[in-house]
Amino acid sequence: MDTNFSKAKIFMVTAVVAVVFISPTTLLSFAQAQTEFQPPAPSIGAKVPLSYFGPPPSTFQPDLVGPLKLLRAGQVDVNANTVTLPLYHGQIKGNSTTGNVAKNIWYVLTDTNDKGNADQLGLNFSPKLTYAAVGQAVRVATLEKDTSLTFNAGTVDFSSNHTLVPGAAPNAFPPKTFSPGSVGDKDYTPLIRIQNAGNHIYDAPIVAANVDAKRLSTFCNGNPDHSLVHDKVLKICPGTGTSTGTVTLKLTQGFSFGRPVLYLSLDSSNPLAATLEDVTYSVRLGDIVTGHDDSFGSAVERLFAFVNGPTGKDNPQRQGFNSAIIDGLDALNVLGSIPTIGTDYSPLWDVNLGVWTQKALVNHYESRLTGEFEVLGFAKEGWITGPGGAPFGSVSIIVNCPIVMRLL
Repeated sequence: MDTNFSKAKIFMVTAVVAVVFISPTTLLSFAQAQTEFQPPAPSIGAKVPLSYFGPPPSTFQPDLVGPLKLLRAGQVDVNANTVTLPLYHGQIKGNSTTGNVAKNIWYVLTDTNDKGNADQLGLNFSPKLTYAAVGQAVRVATLEKDTSLTFNAGTVDFSSNHTLVPGAAPNAFPPKTFSPGSVGDKDYTPLIRIQNAGNHIYDAPIVAANVDAKRLSTFCNGNPDHSLVHDKVLKICPGTGTSTGTVTLKLTQGFSFGRPVLYLSLDSSNPLAATLEDVTYSVRLGDIVTGHDDSFGSAVERLFAFVNGPTGKDNPQRQGFNSAIIDGLDALNVLGSIPTIGTDYSPLWDVNLGVWTQKALVNHYESRLTGEFEVLGFAKEGWITGPGGAPFGSVSIIVNCPIVMRLL
């Protein structure tokens, strides 16, 4: 990046947060995990033990309060902050001379604009993905007879060295130097359109490439080689015979309309954001139009991040990118709508970067914000602006962060 302002915009976008959600019967294990993000047990302050409490309302009606797994294809471990998803295999189409080259591509499915398959496969349904296909942000895939996908182009190099040197104290952001640990080629995007099976669009991020099943099988119990797989991969196993493959990925914590959530951060249109979030840099995602939010033709939903929120590992108000770098914890970003809360969810988040003004800091107004309209209210009153005092709004960075769970 050429300027600190540009770096700041990128950094704010990458620290996207996700939260995992669990059923009410596991609230006790939530408390035992002792993480700042998990909801407390309802028995606190009551005269009866936790076993006396019934199931949460979300058990009977998903839009009511309570924990709820949204990406139903995955198995969530709340204490470990991970999700385990089916691992799919594909290949890249070769040229007319070589035919189909056996380049092993391993990917996951998280979202689709096809309601029927979203329900059947346990994916997130996002109608907005339809509008992502008007430019270069969606690549073409073909479904083969063996149910694998052949991609027309686009792969990821995971061998890059991930580097990040924090900025000078007291503000670690923007970083002095950075480079992402995985980089897509000029044709790579996590979004695909299956041309011979309904032309539906899927969010299908690549998590390993140019590595065969035998090599991947050595990572079934963990300790993967991140020069071969995505930095968020903790375990990856291709399966043998008729058994299906799986991959376990690290989740991020965040908020949506006051509710804690967990989500996957997998790709970004910006190299600094990709570095900060340990995700894949995809230049093609930058072709998605930002700043239009819920208007006709918009493929995005807004994500709100902060440069200079409160810091301190034990501070219940901590939030923002300075905290993420200094404290080594999630930035606790605020997401717009997610399924069961709104109808405008998209895994493609348009980063809106906020800076608490000097006047807000002097008056100690800075605090942890957890909802979109809460953020917009502070921006309306002038307590939060864009970087350098610019108007608050989009900084034109896309992060691919499928929602996984709602905790409340």
